[in-house]
Amino acid sequence: MQVTHGGFHCEVGTKRSGNAVKQNRLLEDESLQEDGIFFKRRQTIMSEKPKYYITTAIAYTSGKPHIGNTYEIVLADAIARYKRSQGYDVFFQTGTDEHGQKIELKAEEAGITPKEFVDKVSGEIKRIWDLMDTSYDKFIRTTDEDHEKQVKKIFKKLYDKGDIYKGHYEGMYCTPCESFFTESQLVDGKCPDCGRPVQPAKEEAYFFKMSKYADRLIEHINTHPEFIQPVSRKNEMMNNFLLPGLQDLCVSRTSFKWGIPVDFDPKHVVYVWLDALTNYITGIGYDCDGNSTEQFKKNWPADLHLIGKQVFGHPWLLQGDGKMSKSKGNVLYADELVDFFGVDAVRYFVLHEMPFENDGVISWELMVERLNSDLANTLGNLVNRTISMTNKYFGGTVTDTGVAEEVDADLKAVVENTAKAVDEKMKDLRVADAITEIFNLFKRCNKYIDETTPWVLGKDESKKDRLSTVLWNLIQGISEGARLLEPYMPSTSKKILEQLGNGHVTEKPEILFQRMDLEEVLKKVEELHPKKEEKKEEAVIDLEPKEEITFEQFGAMQFQVGEIIACEAVKKSKKLLCSQVKIGSQVKQIVSGIKAYYTPEEMVGKKVMVLVNLKPAKLAGVLSEGMLLCAEDADGNFALMTPEKEMPAGAEIC
Repeated sequence: MQVTHGGFHCEVGTKRSGNAVKQNRLLEDESLQEDGIFFKRRQTIMSEKPKYYITTAIAYTSGKPHIGNTYEIVLADAIARYKRSQGYDVFFQTGTDEHGQKIELKAEEAGITPKEFVDKVSGEIKRIWDLMDTSYDKFIRTTDEDHEKQVKKIFKKLYDKGDIYKGHYEGMYCTPCESFFTESQLVDGKCPDCGRPVQPAKEEAYFFKMSKYADRLIEHINTHPEFIQPVSRKNEMMNNFLLPGLQDLCVSRTSFKWGIPVDFDPKHVVYVWLDALTNYITGIGYDCDGNSTEQFKKNWPADLHLIGKQVFGHPWLLQGDGKMSKSKGNVLYADELVDFFGVDAVRYFVLHEMPFENDGVISWELMVERLNSDLANTLGNLVNRTISMTNKYFGGTVTDTGVAEEVDADLKAVVENTAKAVDEKMKDLRVADAITEIFNLFKRCNKYIDETTPWVLGKDESKKDRLSTVLWNLIQGISEGARLLEPYMPSTSKKILEQLGNGHVTEKPEILFQRMDLEEVLKKVEELHPKKEEKKEEAVIDLEPKEEITFEQFGAMQFQVGEIIACEAVKKSKKLLCSQVKIGSQVKQIVSGIKAYYTPEEMVGKKVMVLVNLKPAKLAGVLSEGMLLCAEDADGNFALMTPEKEMPAGAEIC
């Protein structure tokens, strides 16, 4: 199983395959030992079906999930449905992560309690998961009473065993992500997860001894190469987290109150790593006092945990112009797409357009193209033509008359091999490739129609038996494809099978997918989301307050107006410019990370605000003797701070 939340993850569990009627499983009883959570007593349990426990990263209740978030739950649902079709006893758990500083702040802004806020958002998330026809067995909320009770007990148990200790966390803090980072983890001095600014912060906290388990994790991953998939995600995990050295994990917070209190130290609340992450065991009945449910004993360890691009599995689903964000105005929501295209069409888009190891792209243009070519034409038109010809020539019922020709064998071979091909793809969770195999079958059926020309056979009474066999073969081929399609497009699968009826087709075929006109779709999208004129007033940005300083401390900093007289790009750097800045009668060399926002030519002649008495330092091997002051917006764009009125180089800023 793979488990993640934010930037960290750990994995436990095994990979299973096969379709045995009975299976002996060794399960470990639950008890917390000195080395953390460890399941001690083993027992053999007989099961009529092999079990399959699948989970997702639970959705954070800070707002409505966009289509990229929805992709994960649809992907998990497709895998769960497929495993059920293979005879597995599947337990599929998802849910919502409902504690944290961001939620506390959002609730305060909305003028409601945090619980009222998460009740509303969690309900909206569940509504969208249900809209997308996902077949989860358990929707857990981290505000559930039984979950909160177990989290408190787990925290105390780990503390008593010495795996948790009290300390202070000091580092760079990102408020939107509610995460601390070390300087080495920052990307261009910003949060590595969201790209926003970070602030230095210090806070009393409890820590989990993650470093204690680093060697064990590295050894397990090296000896079980299939443990993290795909390989690119495994390499990320090893190179970015484990090999550089695991740091102990902050598992409590004191800077906000919306969380599960630590029983023995109530000014602390349990942080996400021991709150949200433990849902995968609490949701199936884990109890650290040894009273776990039969459901837990049956299902743990999990067989698969799906997470985002941070480490494993499914990559990001991107809008056509980049990663979705509200600030870019390019966010797509599942319910809106369903209003345009229908549930199964949206499921097809997100599942088929996501390659196994790379980011997928979704856009209105692509969705219309796929709807028209794949769904309306390849599949929908195939089903409609077959039913219509069966009604026209045989009154709705055909049989296999045995009048076969050589072309039939190739179609039957494709039909027989498609299930095997789908199974091979799904063994490695290549859902998009599995869908492609099914649609290759539908394309082969369309080709079979062109090869056998039923409309020609229908004109010759002596060819009636041959025509019956042709239509019978088509119905069997399409039906097999429809059965294989059920995990990915369940409603469409059911509709096709009901209409084909194993040789006795429906009288009036239902149009599965209507073709759409791209210009009309884009026009409607524009009406629903008109482009807003840019407002002159800038959005307000709230920053995490820094520690107060005295007038004496402020007076120690020297700010002056400088004039840039020369500028060039720093060699071997993608972001640095080196400016010669005239400040009074002196010229200082200052290196700044603003290459993405200004060219060297644009810099020359600018009057800028300079922190003059900053201790010199080398950046990319180039000496920098000060700092140019910049402002940064919510999207991470920089702008140099310049005097409002003309000021001479060297003028004091006070």
